[in-house]
Amino acid sequence: MDTQFQPMRGAANPHLQTLLPRVIRRKVKQQPVWQRLELPDGDFIDLAWSEAPENARNKPRLVLFHGLEGSFYSPYAHGLLDSCRQHHWLGVVMHFRGCSGEPNRRLRAYHSGETNDARFFLNWLTENFGQVPTVAVGYSLGGNMLGCYLAEEGENTALQAAVIVSAPFMLDSCSRRLEQGISRIYHRYLLNELKQSTQRKLERYPDIMPFTDFSLKNIRSIREFDNQLTAPLHGFRDAEEYYRLCSALPMLPKIRIPLLIIHAKDDPFMSADVIPDLNKLPKNIEYQITEHGGHVGFVSGTWQKPQLWLEQRIPAWFAPYLVNNN
Repeated sequence: MDTQFQPMRGAANPHLQTLLPRVIRRKVKQQPVWQRLELPDGDFIDLAWSEAPENARNKPRLVLFHGLEGSFYSPYAHGLLDSCRQHHWLGVVMHFRGCSGEPNRRLRAYHSGETNDARFFLNWLTENFGQVPTVAVGYSLGGNMLGCYLAEEGENTALQAAVIVSAPFMLDSCSRRLEQGISRIYHRYLLNELKQSTQRKLERYPDIMPFTDFSLKNIRSIREFDNQLTAPLHGFRDAEEYYRLCSALPMLPKIRIPLLIIHAKDDPFMSADVIPDLNKLPKNIEYQITEHGGHVGFVSGTWQKPQLWLEQRIPAWFAPYLVNNN
């Protein structure tokens, strides 16, 4: 396949690129196999498998970490699981807490640097289904989280390789970028998703909120949401400290496994600060930045036969690492 991205003719606009996958991958081709995984603290995460995992123990595995308020139903997620089926790999979407359609039980949720649930899941995966070649891909927030996890684990990770797509590697500057210009449309959408998710949790567990003066309706930005909720609920002083400690960019040199990072220059969610200094990246990290592509878009082909380039690029890059010698 073509490793270089060429946008669909007439669709190089970053907003078209960002939104078109919702049209192209509107329908789910095949429903996943759902599984609930209980966590050590009494909470849970939901898994969406490309097929029943107990029947695919010897198949190479691909783990997918979704973006902010994403899920299996995000176009990139169920599209990549279909690619896993075509390649005879076992694919699984690990939903962050509260992102699978049901509020999670505990006060804490998830954030851009929360790696404990991913670590628990990957260790559980090996313990319960054996050691076979395993890779992971993270999109947007899930990509930043994956970068943090890989840096923390170094050579100890259970993964053989990873791909990160459209990740906000510098959280503070990306937060500010979303508050500017036409990007405010995406900002408003994401903020509403966060507030609705939080509201559902408060209705399900009315006594869970520890702040007596907290009011969702008074929150006007993602930064305010992170300052009033994300940061204090996860042990950070404020949003600024959360952004500083959980931005993956400074951690990338600590990653030891093969990693492909993909960004688009015209991503309306990103600032130029996310682009790493290539001279400081270790040789195991391959960085690809495209002129076009939007945010997790990368729509190529033609209007008659549109293609989602990531569904070709990612499996092709992973293929050498998913050779099962069992």
